Amino acid sequence: MDLRVACFGAGYFAGFHYDAWQRAKGAALVGGIDLDPARVVAYGTQAFDSLDALVTSQKIDVLDIITPPPTHAATVRKAIALGVKAIICQKPFCTSLEEAQSLTAEAETAGIPLIIHENFRFQPWFRTIKAAMDSGQIGVPLQTTFRLRTGDGQGPEAYMDRQPYFQTMPRLLIHETGVHYLDTFLYLMGEPVGIYADLRRVNPVIAGEDAGYVLFDYANGARAIFDGNRCLDFDTDNPRRTFGEALIEGSEGTLTLAGDGTVTLRKFGTQQSKTLLSGRDWPGFAGDCVLALCQHVADGLAGHATLENTARDYLRVVKLAEAAYASDAAQARLPVDL
Repeated sequence: MDLRVACFGAGYFAGFHYDAWQRAKGAALVGGIDLDPARVVAYGTQAFDSLDALVTSQKIDVLDIITPPPTHAATVRKAIALGVKAIICQKPFCTSLEEAQSLTAEAETAGIPLIIHENFRFQPWFRTIKAAMDSGQIGVPLQTTFRLRTGDGQGPEAYMDRQPYFQTMPRLLIHETGVHYLDTFLYLMGEPVGIYADLRRVNPVIAGEDAGYVLFDYANGARAIFDGNRCLDFDTDNPRRTFGEALIEGSEGTLTLAGDGTVTLRKFGTQQSKTLLSGRDWPGFAGDCVLALCQHVADGLAGHATLENTARDYLRVVKLAEAAYASDAAQARLPVDL
């Protein structure tokens, strides 16, 4: 029997969630809630005016929360009280580490899976890169670099056409966007032992930081660098496909991610590259990663996969984000203990 799924929220990004659930196997989208019910209907499902009415009338199995962090705690707690079988919560997870830790413990006590909708690790290029690393195709990984270049942060109208609240967020680059890559680096490289961050604001019309570097070091001597600047672009027809470019370098080879989603492997000491993933126009968002995550959750709840990005696991990402801001404030490398 298909999982009965409902969505809480129907803003800009929620559209990708509604679409994904309508395409996911083993799941059925049965309703949604938003301050503007017409947006829910426009996404192709029935609108409800309260979570109580939605849960009781539709007997939902999964609630997908697609709203900003200030709403997360109350909504997760309400869903727990109503006996929802599983909860998915959009990132950034909650408003603080303490709030995230509290919600995680409450869901665990209730025996309800709480999964964070962190979809970038589900992008097809990162899954391809991970498989190549795990199979030893680059030997020992020594260096990972990702250059974020969204190109949407210039001028007084920055972000206004899609997510205008970005302008007033006191923390932007790491809290909202960089968390994707903190999680992706954990997925690819494991846990770091140290962090150094140098963050800055380039566009004066926004409140938070929009550029900076975050350097991670690992116990085996490997390094990873997140190099982000929302005011710059890169060579691509669609900057919101991969959001940037990456190099993953090892003792026996280098993996390269290009802006069209192509992943290539060049063996150490050679000039020839082998294509592991060809670039193309994927449906949905950023390589159809929203569908990939939703399908993963449906499979996991059905017992066919081990769930990634449970809230307990995702607390590591929240801690890393806090460590990045602390490092920037201290202008120093800080140890990491996740």
